[in-house]
Amino acid sequence: MTLTLTAAPAVPAAREKAPPRAWAHRWPLLPLIATVLLVAVPADGTGAGTVFGVPAADLLSGAAVLVCAGLLLGRRRRPLTPAAAVVLGLPVVGLALATVTAADPMAALPGFVRYLQIFVLVPAAVLLLVRDAQGFRAVAGALVLLGLIEGATGVHQYVTGSGASYMGEDIRAVGTFGPGDVMGMATVVGYGLIAAVAYALRARSGTSRRPRLWAGVTAVLLVVPLTLSFSRGAWIATAAGALAVIALTGLRQAVRALAVLGAAGVVLVGGFGVGSEMISQRLTSITEVTSAPDRSVNDRYTMWAAAAGMWREQPATGVGLKGFPAHRDGHASIGLSAGSDTAGAGQEFRKQPLLSPHNMYLLVLSEQGLVGFVALVGSWAAFLVGGVRRLVSCRARGAAAVDCGLAAVGLMTWQTVDFLYADIGGPSTVLTGIVLGLAAWWALAGPERADAA
Repeated sequence: MTLTLTAAPAVPAAREKAPPRAWAHRWPLLPLIATVLLVAVPADGTGAGTVFGVPAADLLSGAAVLVCAGLLLGRRRRPLTPAAAVVLGLPVVGLALATVTAADPMAALPGFVRYLQIFVLVPAAVLLLVRDAQGFRAVAGALVLLGLIEGATGVHQYVTGSGASYMGEDIRAVGTFGPGDVMGMATVVGYGLIAAVAYALRARSGTSRRPRLWAGVTAVLLVVPLTLSFSRGAWIATAAGALAVIALTGLRQAVRALAVLGAAGVVLVGGFGVGSEMISQRLTSITEVTSAPDRSVNDRYTMWAAAAGMWREQPATGVGLKGFPAHRDGHASIGLSAGSDTAGAGQEFRKQPLLSPHNMYLLVLSEQGLVGFVALVGSWAAFLVGGVRRLVSCRARGAAAVDCGLAAVGLMTWQTVDFLYADIGGPSTVLTGIVLGLAAWWALAGPERADAA
């Protein structure tokens, strides 16, 4: 009789050490997530929400860049693919040229630092710190959470009449940003809505229906504060971003999603009367921007013409970063008003000066000229085109990270459309860098990272 001893299968060491490795893998995302959430505590004139005079969110974005630099020095390997290095590096050339050719380079230097932060350093940090699809979802989830926080604050302002002044009533939802930055809440709510729609429409295979259902409910709920922001530009940008996401999910899901969104709009605006009269007037005004523009639209047209005039005088390099306010009066017509009226949300009436054309493309063209315009706008085009190409490829292969691609393309679409009516400025500006970084990660990261679920 032979006694045979069979050893019990050993537990793999890798499985035992998974939690520590997972934590070591995820902790670099913390500065990015903190940057997103701290936008809800924007700086104001009293110094609240700042650390040593720097907004807390901007400070955390700098910490994310430092963490990224430290990790790169420790690993000692090439951080970016050649394509990513070119796309992220080209804007630096235009920014540097616009700074050194400005009439006052020292006055242009703060603009150089700000542009470098938003359009180069923060996107590069996001691209390098987000290691896989789960990391992407964590940062995008922070955008959704921020949108819910700001949206709930905005709805409360509308219901209680404690918002910014709009048509003589303090009902405009502005969240924690105040009447001086009426686009702030609309921006973060738009980001959150697009990210929620992308997750709700992700591929069905291998996916629990409950998280997708809650993502869809979240997207519908965020329609309310977005509507109450009375921001025409944010409405148009969000519609464009959502339609891009829906169109890229396939015909069947697109029809279903459009039906749900249409029904939600009818119920919220028509059934419950959520600001229906004022909203209808605001919607109608979108089609009247050429036939019967209001004062804000007239001011915008005047500043657009001024920006175009600056570019015609300095077509190659522009008037220099931060140069638009100094050259505005020399190129604007007498029809430009002294400023926009702001009040409500805890602030007394004041005139807010018009220091930018409220069009990012014209701002870049006027201050950086054709060189800077091609470099900066070209990088955005690369994010969008590269993202769509990778998304189509991943859908064809049935990759599990399709929701990341939908979110990246939707957010990038939102940003490029919104730049037609707005430019950088205000506490929410740092989120532009986060969004560009997510789009860069999807479009430019190596396939071994972007395809990892």
